Amino acid sequence: MKNIPNISDAEWEVMKLIWNDNPRTSEEIISALSPKMGWSAQTVKTLINRLLKKGIIDFEKEGRIYKYYPLISRGDYIRIENKSFLEKVYDGALSMLVSNFLEEESLSEKEIERIQKILEKKKHENQDKKKR
Repeated sequence: MKNIPNISDAEWEVMKLIWNDNPRTSEEIISALSPKMGWSAQTVKTLINRLLKKGIIDFEKEGRIYKYYPLISRGDYIRIENKSFLEKVYDGALSMLVSNFLEEESLSEKEIERIQKILEKKKHENQDKKKR
């Protein structure tokens, strides 16, 4: 599922619920989002229908109850969106994106250590590939 449709910010709120716990009924989604977002039941149902039309979610019917579940995992969707963002904004240059963020953002010691560990791991993986 490489060319998946974009999810709007509002649809993302629905997807977070479905990704975190599924299947979910529309009533469960409405009762979770209406107080938090100030949305009517109809607004939430519209968002669910948009996600169905986009092929991001599907449903199983039990009697008169529809239970919604994701057709793509959160991790897969985030990976696809990350690649799309990287291509669109940085012409695919990951080092440019990373250096931009590192220069612009404040990082805690813990975040710096985590980034260093990730970079060391990648460095060792690259060295291992060269040895093969």
